[in-house]
Amino acid sequence: MSKDTIQWERMLPEEFRTAMANMPVLYLPLGTVEWHGEHNALGLDALKAHQLCVNAARIGGGIVHPPVYGGMGGLDKPATVIMEDELTWDNHLLRPWLEKLCSEFHRIGFKAIIMLTGHYGHNQQIVVREVAARMTERLQIPVLGTPEYWLALDAGYLGDHAGIGETSLLWHLHPELVEIERIRGDVDYGVDDIIEKGSSPELGKKYADLITHRLATVAQAMVGWDEETRYAFAASEHALIQQQLKGWRHIGPWEFWRHIGGSELVSYGELLVKGDFERIAHLAKQIGAASSPQT
Repeated sequence: MSKDTIQWERMLPEEFRTAMANMPVLYLPLGTVEWHGEHNALGLDALKAHQLCVNAARIGGGIVHPPVYGGMGGLDKPATVIMEDELTWDNHLLRPWLEKLCSEFHRIGFKAIIMLTGHYGHNQQIVVREVAARMTERLQIPVLGTPEYWLALDAGYLGDHAGIGETSLLWHLHPELVEIERIRGDVDYGVDDIIEKGSSPELGKKYADLITHRLATVAQAMVGWDEETRYAFAASEHALIQQQLKGWRHIGPWEFWRHIGGSELVSYGELLVKGDFERIAHLAKQIGAASSPQT
């Protein structure tokens, strides 16, 4: 099987059967098309998520589904598709679509699913993680739903939009799709030289290598999780969701995320690889306490 046939849409049936027999893990990259400054390609979110999944599958096996373009939220900018509002509790498109895809992957025979979103408005992050935790319980196979930056928090990547992190990742993964000098004329992202000077393919490689390694390691572990491990995993992901929603209800949409940097939750990627789900749940509750209204 050639490296290109890691991708589902490029496979011949025999290649698909072989890949499934070797490692029955499905990678589902998620993103959207959205303005990412004058310096980045418009499909940045899905492009980076897809390539990270492909790189992980090359290391540890598995099959990569074509990226799903279209998510929750988006800037009020040209060339941006907004499928659902960023600031609403309602979700009528993304959630059922992801649930149906997970059900289909399970029916086909996959033993684990990883949904990696490169688009991370707060509601997108909540819905993807919420669907994954719910489908883990419903399908009785592990389903991980996370933004890619959560796997590199301890490397200093806390997520951004067309900033140093995203620009560096795309610059490394698809160097032909970044023209950094164009940022100088950008009234939003080029007001100073912080992004231009801080971004680099080398930094993107640092983030990408860590994310890819952790994805591949977790994927290989997921197919062997027993019921008790799967239950602990789902409980830890629910704990994160509960605290994200708590911060949103009491203070504002980004309240939970505001407390991640500098907290012990930056070790999420490492703890996920180790399978220390009890620790993840504990750290989620700590942030939840920090993001509660002060009386």
